[in-house]
Amino acid sequence: MIEVKDDADNPQNPWRRNLYVLWGCTFIAGVAFSELMPFMSLYVSQLGDFTKSEVSFYSGLVYAATFLVTAIVSPIWGALADRKGRKIMLIRASFGMATAMFLMGLATNIWQLIALRALQGLFSGFISNAQALIAAQTPRQNAGKALGTLVTGSTSGMLMGPILGGALASVFSIRNTFFITAGLLFIAGLLSATLVTEHFVPIERPKTEGKGLLGGLLGQFDNPKLIILLLFSTLFVQLGNTSIAPIISLYVKELMHNGGAVAFVAGIIAALPGISNILAAPRLGAYGDKHGSGKILMAGYLFAVLVYFPQGFVTSVWTLGVLRLLVGVSDGALFPTIQTLLTKNSPASATSAIFSWNQSFQALGNMFGSLLGGTLAGLFDYNVVFISTACMLLINLIMLWVAAPSLRATRK
Repeated sequence: MIEVKDDADNPQNPWRRNLYVLWGCTFIAGVAFSELMPFMSLYVSQLGDFTKSEVSFYSGLVYAATFLVTAIVSPIWGALADRKGRKIMLIRASFGMATAMFLMGLATNIWQLIALRALQGLFSGFISNAQALIAAQTPRQNAGKALGTLVTGSTSGMLMGPILGGALASVFSIRNTFFITAGLLFIAGLLSATLVTEHFVPIERPKTEGKGLLGGLLGQFDNPKLIILLLFSTLFVQLGNTSIAPIISLYVKELMHNGGAVAFVAGIIAALPGISNILAAPRLGAYGDKHGSGKILMAGYLFAVLVYFPQGFVTSVWTLGVLRLLVGVSDGALFPTIQTLLTKNSPASATSAIFSWNQSFQALGNMFGSLLGGTLAGLFDYNVVFISTACMLLINLIMLWVAAPSLRATRK
């Protein structure tokens, strides 16, 4: 693919307008993805006469179905986006997921819901293709700030989603909330189709592409080992974040000694990382553009270890709240910086493909993280989940420090 000249002032490169539009679209997508989660298990219980254990089991299947399919198909969509364009992938993802969401509201049994969640995964890729489009169009010297800003769109949407979803379900019912969510995704598709500009001219595929899916892709990179390390870093970071999600409210309940407004406090605690992430990500991205994204990544890992580890030993919900607020800062350093480094170390012909592989690894992190968190909490205690997350991130930091010295030695 021939990319537009890497020039911020080039009138043929409307990257700033695309950034603003796609920020709004990824915000909508973030709301749509997260607003259903608080009551998905309640919806499952409405679809049959299930026991408590059956509801838990089927809820797990419903949750995992989307991520499993996403992990499988994302690289395929990404390779197609690099040949056909990212804008058409945005339209495909938004309208496809809108259809899946609408049909979920019509489901009459649990297997239909599981199948439709898998269908949602099949049409995944909106956020990753938005990131790929911005990464491809933005001048490299502005990539960190642009991607950091874009990440805050989906992050803030996911932050508001559960609150909005709970309100909609209370006012309109759970089924109607699926229809409303489908409408939001349809709006994101319309905005992408009408307001996003992409100057796309396909070129011949590199000869290395015929050698298998990931193997052929890696043949296009000057430093394929770094790309692999960054993809696994996405998995580690997402695994750590997701392992906390299933037990955070239970941990809050324990710290509050089973008394007080547990649900309200747990909601605030869960939202704190998103708030600090919105504030930190663009600033850290801009700093990385000037001083080196690799240094930001290494510092982000070290900071994450330092804030995750003590969460396993807190005795006060206030202390946990402060540490969870700081987690958002570490996420603001890690996720956008990994994407920035993938952008800066990728050829233009593989931008969408590498972002889709990144989404695949993120989906795998979601799957394994939820399984790991629940397993560790069941075998040991809630605090072990936080300690294990800190240890995993420390291992990831050591892996990058040893295997990718360029990240700390040079300005990337």
